[in-house]
Amino acid sequence: MDVTTPTFQTEVLEASKTLPVVVDFWAPWCGPCRSLTPILEKVAQDYAGRVKLVKINSDENQELSQAFAIRSIPNVIAFKDGKAVSQFMGAIPEGQVRAFFDKLLPSPSELALARAEGLFKAGRLDEAEAELANVKFDPDFEARIDALKQGIAYARAGKSGPGVDELRAKLAANPADHEARLALAGLYAGGKRYREAMDELVEIVRRAKDWKEGEARKQLLNLFNMAGDQPELVSEYRRKLASALY
Repeated sequence: MDVTTPTFQTEVLEASKTLPVVVDFWAPWCGPCRSLTPILEKVAQDYAGRVKLVKINSDENQELSQAFAIRSIPNVIAFKDGKAVSQFMGAIPEGQVRAFFDKLLPSPSELALARAEGLFKAGRLDEAEAELANVKFDPDFEARIDALKQGIAYARAGKSGPGVDELRAKLAANPADHEARLALAGLYAGGKRYREAMDELVEIVRRAKDWKEGEARKQLLNLFNMAGDQPELVSEYRRKLASALY
């Protein structure tokens, strides 16, 4: 597939949020490009449905070439989750191209984490927790893992302990009851009422930011990950958290 500056956002950045996209910057006059392109196309066929290959004529799309500092071609850049994650320059052998594609595929731990997240969204908490146990620690996934663990805890909290009305009554009697406020935030979050949950957590931070070694702040950060499909909400409460902290 040939991609141009107007289609780059959709065909590369947005598409890379679903599966990795490999971009081949080339030009018709480039001899090494003519050697590499058939290899890329052959390997891409073997990875069909798992990795997407696109081509960009660097001469005709100077804006993109400048944006990605293309100085020499062929220059191949891989994108995941809307970001460039790896690249190579020059014509390389097929074995090295395959290794480059392999590194873009999710690891067993990443696949297990994705399954656990799916099970959690389906309300299958025990299965989600069991699947989560198969995820090996990786700094790249730490925020997602923490958010999922917190989400499971929130969902379970709603099945036992005091309800919303009881917790609200406690706070009406004593607004400084941080335990009650934290529990109320958990109930809201368990019901995916993220704005209300964030309000309660920000209030704790505002009143006592170091309470329980910053527990409210930690839970807010997890909520930001849980509410990742609501970027405007997350941005709003990141600002509120910053204001409460500083």
